[in-house]
Amino acid sequence: RSGGTSPAGFDCSGFVQYLYRQAGIALPRTAEDQFDAGRSLRPDDIAAGDLVFFRTDGHRVSHVGIATGDGGFIHAPSARSRVRVDRLDASYWADHFAGARRIRAP
Repeated sequence: RSGGTSPAGFDCSGFVQYLYRQAGIALPRTAEDQFDAGRSLRPDDIAAGDLVFFRTDGHRVSHVGIATGDGGFIHAPSARSRVRVDRLDASYWADHFAGARRIRAP
């Protein structure tokens, strides 16, 4: 759900923010702002719990998910879909990959 930040309905960054908050970690609200948080990672260094970002709307970072550690990531893909797991190496996601960040607890 666009703008959603609770289990009643999530958008991508609201989903990530909600899960990190459950772990006691505060994150900014939008995917763009979440992209600016944490430490940048090389694709080979992505581990479970790292944030993965995509440019699905042109040049700006517009989508975020959480890496599962096995080449996948969990995310809220759209208002018409449920939270799901996809592969980072799937052609659509690989073509739109913008980077990854590791967030540490305060």
